[in-house]
Amino acid sequence: MPVSISALVKQSPLSRREAEMIIERVLGSSRATVIAYPERMLDAAQEQQALAMIVRRAGGEPMAYILGSREFYGLDFSVTPAVLIPRPETELLVEQALARLSSLPAPQGARLLDLGTGSGAIAISVARHFPAANVTATDISGGALAVARQNARALGVPIRFIESDWFAALGSETFDLIVSNPPYVAAGDKHLAAGDLRFEPISALTDGAPGENGLACIRRIIADAPQHLNKGGSLLFEHGYDQASACAELLAARGFRDLCSFNDLAGIARVAGGRWNIG
Repeated sequence: MPVSISALVKQSPLSRREAEMIIERVLGSSRATVIAYPERMLDAAQEQQALAMIVRRAGGEPMAYILGSREFYGLDFSVTPAVLIPRPETELLVEQALARLSSLPAPQGARLLDLGTGSGAIAISVARHFPAANVTATDISGGALAVARQNARALGVPIRFIESDWFAALGSETFDLIVSNPPYVAAGDKHLAAGDLRFEPISALTDGAPGENGLACIRRIIADAPQHLNKGGSLLFEHGYDQASACAELLAARGFRDLCSFNDLAGIARVAGGRWNIG
């Protein structure tokens, strides 16, 4: 027997908003339509699809994977379990990257590298808002790159994607700006076994290196970035809530100058960086 939108929402164990989001996706309708026509009936196939998605969510699976997309920096990105779900705090890295590109003496044709691109959220957002830049994005995961390429095509952004273990496949190429949201959760952190993180690719969350306090990938990026930066070029990267001091020390020890640190909307230091070979 067909079921109405209101009946399905009522019998769902999810919050009203999450149940409505699932119905919106199944029906291909807007939120306004779902709210305005609660008596609309779902056919048997639509009901089964919605119920299957509700079961997945009730089991803790992230809504982004269930719906297949997540909004980031005003754009809609496809996401799958092959990539990290884009998070609002990472928009800070995009903002600072755009500011850094805009301040270049010759921004036209500026070269930007996004390391560990995942869904492509950072690289694509920068490219959409700063089309004068030439953007390259790398990831060690072929599955992640497939998602990123799909997003770039859907959003009409020309980006060069390269499968690479950080800088390994880039040879002697250099860039004006390098950005990254690398794995920075410490190995064994209890949060890895809770919430959405249980479903996300572990390699995108933690370096898995005991005793490194989540800094192994950051150390490697800081160590190798100088040989891929043009004179006066910049490195910017996201880090954990308690890693700002350690990141500043690593940058200074490697010889970066004009060190910077930026807080997210919660007032937590979230992005660090510096410039290379100044003067």
